[in-house]
Amino acid sequence: MPLFLDVHTIDGGVSAADVAGAHQADLETQDSYGVDYLRYWVDEEAGKVFCLVEAPDAAAAAAVHREAHGLVAQEIYPVVEGS
Repeated sequence: MPLFLDVHTIDGGVSAADVAGAHQADLETQDSYGVDYLRYWVDEEAGKVFCLVEAPDAAAAAAVHREAHGLVAQEIYPVVEGS
């Protein structure tokens, strides 16, 4: 399945605890879209969140975020895992 990295930018910063809650909501929503959110990283001060996701396409990955918590990424990139 294709792999994507999405990037969220949240003005004013973001807490790791809030991101953990949003990620949990993604996990609870993802199956109905055939998506698997694998990992995420947070830069609290910069308000950046990066999500690694296996999905049929970028639209399916975005749909999970939209339904789960409404925080759709501003950018999403197809990526290939390196060794």
